[in-house]
Amino acid sequence: MSGPVSRDRRHFLTASAAVLGAAASAQLWLPGSARAAETPLPDAVFSLGVASGDPLPDAVVLWTRLAPDPLNGGGMPDRAVPVEWEIAADARFRKPVRRGTAYARPEYGHSVHVDVRGLLPDRVYWYRFRADGQLSPTGRTRTAPHPFRAGGSLRVALASCQNWQNGYFTPYADMLDQDPHVVLFVGDYIYESSPSATAVRRHEGTGEPYTLVQYRNRYAQYRSDPHLAAMHANAPWVVTFDDHEVDNDFAGEIPQDPDKQTHDAFTARLTAAYQAYYEHMPVRATAIPDGPHIRMYRRLDFGRLARLNVLDTRQFRSNQATGQEGAQDPALTMLGAAQKDWLLHGMRHSPARWNLVASQIMMAETDLQVGEGKLWYYDAWDGYQAERNALMGEFADIRNPVVLTGDRHLTMISDLKSDFADPDSDVVGAEFVGTSISSGGDQDQAAFHKEWDARMPDNPHWKFIDAHRGYHLFDIRRDGIDAQVRVAETVLKPDAASSTLARLRVDAGEPGVRLV
Repeated sequence: MSGPVSRDRRHFLTASAAVLGAAASAQLWLPGSARAAETPLPDAVFSLGVASGDPLPDAVVLWTRLAPDPLNGGGMPDRAVPVEWEIAADARFRKPVRRGTAYARPEYGHSVHVDVRGLLPDRVYWYRFRADGQLSPTGRTRTAPHPFRAGGSLRVALASCQNWQNGYFTPYADMLDQDPHVVLFVGDYIYESSPSATAVRRHEGTGEPYTLVQYRNRYAQYRSDPHLAAMHANAPWVVTFDDHEVDNDFAGEIPQDPDKQTHDAFTARLTAAYQAYYEHMPVRATAIPDGPHIRMYRRLDFGRLARLNVLDTRQFRSNQATGQEGAQDPALTMLGAAQKDWLLHGMRHSPARWNLVASQIMMAETDLQVGEGKLWYYDAWDGYQAERNALMGEFADIRNPVVLTGDRHLTMISDLKSDFADPDSDVVGAEFVGTSISSGGDQDQAAFHKEWDARMPDNPHWKFIDAHRGYHLFDIRRDGIDAQVRVAETVLKPDAASSTLARLRVDAGEPGVRLV
């Protein structure tokens, strides 16, 4: 699976996702199916496709959600529905490996999360679901390497920020061709904004989502994008959320606009948003929400090649600072004490060659002020500088730390410094801020560079910046990480060519990143 997928395979997957689970003949299924429900289910229960995620050496999560009327609450009867699942070693399911029955329950939006165990490491598998005679699209997934495997390679695609209204999810078509082993999505899977009459594609509903049904409808709309559905069906995903899955720039249980959302109202919104997030993501039962709380920070190992630490930079953070003095307050935290200890312990004791950190928001400094003085983004790590600087001190003793980030709607690739106030301080790591899939739409590149190039001298740790839409692709080996900035010509139409805009390299044992 190291090379690009064939054109025929890509067309098969895209077509499968576009059809999105129309009813199929039961004769394609193996014997022993569950008994038919007393009342037949509506047609097209697999309208939202299939997905997999959080691969382990012997396990992977398989996902689907039954939703024959996806934009109107789902359209399922108010009862638990048995759903058969099967995973095989071949695309035609002639070599079955595991199968069973799960229940799609109304209290979880008739979503299904199957944590399949007993698989072999570093293997490609195919999977599918069946409910009441209807067959889902076929998905393809892959387990992580053996825990003691030191060599090999790992291809990771970094994605974030897919605003339905700003454009089509065109970059996923190219990602499908590049055939990553795993997709890392670091936030803003949906946007909570109201429908806009001037948008490229209009959000469903009449306003922002607040209730569980409204969030379900918004996720269902995003899941209907054929390029996104095809990519979900082709590789396992590792996901975490940022702010727009709930409310722009929220911090813990504090909304962006506390004068308009009371604490009780916002915790009810958090409860609905986290519930819908779980229902639509291929994550384990450890992520089942507890009211307005959800456990998302976690760790995945890919042999001894790479350890991936997935952060949650929203639930445990202090409220954002509003000025430079506040941004340097040592009492402010982005991670909270428990998560910070978990992260540092996992990195200090990591057996992996590469220690990757999935951070929703940018860790390197962004000085917006041209010339003397500083002007920061307070919602990013610049607003929590004491904790960020302490982490940079820890990174100096960590083997090959690399941070993978989203949020900014720009490509911003940087050296991580032990002290951003001192340009001559040691480089302790590298950070790749991936651009957006569609958020921001097609930007004026000349206007971007006119504004941002002037800031380069004040940010000497920046190695490459750009404003195209797309994603980042990483080929990770023991000796280094080769990175590509993959960009689409446009996201204003569903199909457009993509290309490599820049290539960069991180060498093992040499902190920092360089253009090649």
